[in-house]
Amino acid sequence: MDFNARGKRTVSQPNREYKDSVFKNLFHEAGAALDLYNALTDSHFTVEDGLCFTTLENALFMGQLNDVSFTIGNKLVIFIEHQSSISPNMPIRALMYIGRVYEKIIDRRAVYRTKLFNIPTPEFYVLYNGADEYPDKETLRLSDAFRHVDVPGVEKLPALELAVRVLNINVGRNEKILEKCDVLRNYAIFVGQVRDRQKTGLTLEDAIVEAIDFCVANGILVEYLKNKGSEVCNMLFAEFNLEEAKEVWFEEGREEGRKEGREEVRRKNMLAEENLLLEIARTLFMEGDSFEKISRITRLPLDKLKKNLTIQ
Repeated sequence: MDFNARGKRTVSQPNREYKDSVFKNLFHEAGAALDLYNALTDSHFTVEDGLCFTTLENALFMGQLNDVSFTIGNKLVIFIEHQSSISPNMPIRALMYIGRVYEKIIDRRAVYRTKLFNIPTPEFYVLYNGADEYPDKETLRLSDAFRHVDVPGVEKLPALELAVRVLNINVGRNEKILEKCDVLRNYAIFVGQVRDRQKTGLTLEDAIVEAIDFCVANGILVEYLKNKGSEVCNMLFAEFNLEEAKEVWFEEGREEGRKEGREEVRRKNMLAEENLLLEIARTLFMEGDSFEKISRITRLPLDKLKKNLTIQ
């Protein structure tokens, strides 16, 4: 970690591409992933059952692709997402994820066999730890997004269905699950400590640093936080800023939508998103990354990057 002029620890500038969240960083390890799945389902799988990660990589920080996915013994394919705000479109995203993962793990020639080819059974979970009130458990279904069309003579059954189980993992919610998975429980405590300190008026930066100090002093994620303290600060700092930005976009869109046309609201949201990407680009530029690399990560045009970064 870095220190300011008063000798206080601060969040350092990120020196990495924004691919991971703290959640993904914690659970992208076989033992931790299995403990999490066993807690969610009351199962008893072990590493001997075989686990292979299928997480889709090369995402821009968080939310673009998926957090953690893996197969167990070639029988199950599990998707676990962490979200601080629930999107009703999660089943649509999950549909896209499962298609891409099946492409990775299934022999394409198998679909042309004359006998039925069995594939791993998919399961989808979202673990919610946002500040807004949310039920302990909820199920989001793909069929809720379908446009309703009346076709005479056609039985009204969805030709395609996908269910996502949403579980609230804030401290005090779904305690039985948290008790079965120490890493998940400690992660929930850590995030809760950050939020509690923000409520007292601390800046996000100070809240994260104090939460880390509290957790280390109380035996919570000690080794992880000691080994990856600065990295955790950077990930969580970016994560919370992105969460706040999304809330601002939503609130602005809802308020201004009553006064302005949809096109104007869409334009302002796109501008806000571009400004956030420019902030990420600016950090990468300060760390010495090339314009070409920054453009690949943020998908911003080279001319826009050169114009905005070189005049800062």
